[in-house]
Amino acid sequence: MYLCPLYSLRQRNKSNIFVLDFKQGDVNGDLIIDNVYLVGEKPYGIESPFVNNITLLIQDGRTKAFYNIVPKENAGYNPTIFLGDFTGDKVSDILISIDSGGSGGYAFYYIYSFMNNTPIKIFDHEKFNQKYTYKVIYKDYYKVEVEGNNSKKYIIDIKYKGKEYLSEIYDAKGKLKEPIEGWVNPLGELYPVDFQRNGTYGLYASQRIAGRYNADGLGYVQTSLDWNGENFVPFFQTIGILGWNLPPLRLCLEMGDSFLSSSLA
Repeated sequence: MYLCPLYSLRQRNKSNIFVLDFKQGDVNGDLIIDNVYLVGEKPYGIESPFVNNITLLIQDGRTKAFYNIVPKENAGYNPTIFLGDFTGDKVSDILISIDSGGSGGYAFYYIYSFMNNTPIKIFDHEKFNQKYTYKVIYKDYYKVEVEGNNSKKYIIDIKYKGKEYLSEIYDAKGKLKEPIEGWVNPLGELYPVDFQRNGTYGLYASQRIAGRYNADGLGYVQTSLDWNGENFVPFFQTIGILGWNLPPLRLCLEMGDSFLSSSLA
């Protein structure tokens, strides 16, 4: 991270503007490499990880002119940019990622197309969160049902949570003592993935499933999305569940069985 040495934002007479990330690529489609900066201010000093007034700066590689885009959520932690073709037009788009720093582990994500030096937002984390919603409902016999508004339903077995946890919410027969609902957090992680290995990126989104309280993690909603010409749409979705450590004795027995089987083979 270093002080930003250029451009019109310095005209604000502020000396704490920093370049947070920098990438190069053709983002406007003229086949000439452009410079893409993510800049921001450090209001609490250079040692603080918090950044605000985050701004995307694009320098046209041919004309050297600057263009700026200010995302709606422009304050947070660990802001980065990624250049890649998300729409299949062979021109790089710009993914901005900003951690919120909140206890829910959610983050802010935007993808911009900049074809012909015209910014168009093609992904917005807020619209994603509004479009895909879920119900998390505890069921009898140590099950939790996760149901999305996309007609997908998943069942999580929570017996691994242990006797102390389960006894607080279930009776001796495995019946719920009272209705309990959890929730799915807003988008926490978003990764560009070239699913087809053809140079065009899709998106892999992850959202944390919370139980009775936010730290009571039950798993993750994992959604893969592709561009359909107008929007990013899901083409595959799973629930990732949390594992737990095997008891030492059981682990040793399983390792012994595995070794014996391989020795006899």
